[in-house]
Amino acid sequence: MPKKNSMPVTERGVQEGVHSGEEFLAAERCRVIHRIMVRSRVMEERMIKMSKSGEGFFWIGGPGEEAFNACLGLQVKKGQGPAFDYLHLHYRNSATMVAMGMDLLDGIRQMGMTFSDPFSVGRNFPSHFSRKAWNVVPVSSVIEVQFAMAPGTALMQKRHGDGVTIVIGGDAGTAEGDFTSCLLWSSRPGNELPVLAITMNNRWGISTSHASQHSCEHSIERGKAFGILGEVVDGNDPVASWYAIERALRYCRSTRQPFMLEAMVARLYGHSSSSGAPHSGESDCITAFEERMLAANVIDQVTIDHIHEEAHAEADAAVEQAMKEPKPRPEDVERFTYAPSPVDPVYPEDFTGLP
Repeated sequence: MPKKNSMPVTERGVQEGVHSGEEFLAAERCRVIHRIMVRSRVMEERMIKMSKSGEGFFWIGGPGEEAFNACLGLQVKKGQGPAFDYLHLHYRNSATMVAMGMDLLDGIRQMGMTFSDPFSVGRNFPSHFSRKAWNVVPVSSVIEVQFAMAPGTALMQKRHGDGVTIVIGGDAGTAEGDFTSCLLWSSRPGNELPVLAITMNNRWGISTSHASQHSCEHSIERGKAFGILGEVVDGNDPVASWYAIERALRYCRSTRQPFMLEAMVARLYGHSSSSGAPHSGESDCITAFEERMLAANVIDQVTIDHIHEEAHAEADAAVEQAMKEPKPRPEDVERFTYAPSPVDPVYPEDFTGLP
């Protein structure tokens, strides 16, 4: 059992916070997580509207995964270089980025394909993040290739400090060879790597159910052949998610070996706007957490309503701002292809086309 954080205590000696079994999150941490979850959800829902209104043309994201992702983002050792955690995310990790400090405006900019998009200069799909200062490796649309890349950063980290490579994908992608490659290269005897391999299991791969394709119930079972330990957690529960992530990161940091974590989550909308993105009616992690916080007197309904209103105002203002900003120009297509090179006599600053 992980060591509990110090808890505020009322005059009656009752700890203020939310329980999940024997685990407990203090009131202030619950409120921080809740606000991140709400802001992330409102941003995603505003992006869905953008895809239908012509303000954007395609949406894919992670409504229903906010509880786990917010807890993950708050526990990442954020920074640049091998001493810090590396993140190989997928396109449903917006709440992780918001928890790490991403402005909603930046997510909206990528959705609107503006030149000011800090992740891809308007070139990529929404929720395809990259941030060098935070070791966020560019998200790829190709399913699960991030798992094949993760051992590379982990190999470097094995030689330097206690940084962990965190790689995340969906349950459907665990059928890909890239996933197996990650398990193989992370677990070679005597060459084990500090990889935290996370599966977000919403039980669907676009329109194909998990049960119709996978013989095992949980993806962590695939790690047994490689001697990799794993844990399944209710990803809709922020309390359980917080401690599962804490345990997993502590294991990888201390042993410098891989660990698998599988979060059972909901998919509240369709796979993407290409599937219409209808609401699924599955359990909503935000609504459930708000009910628990209200029952524990951690928050009141007035405050909840204010947080939602504030988030909507922030998202609406972000869209208004982004729509005023310039789009990439045709002549920009050849820019930002290669990194600047002081030893390149042809393209010393940037690749701008053939000479």
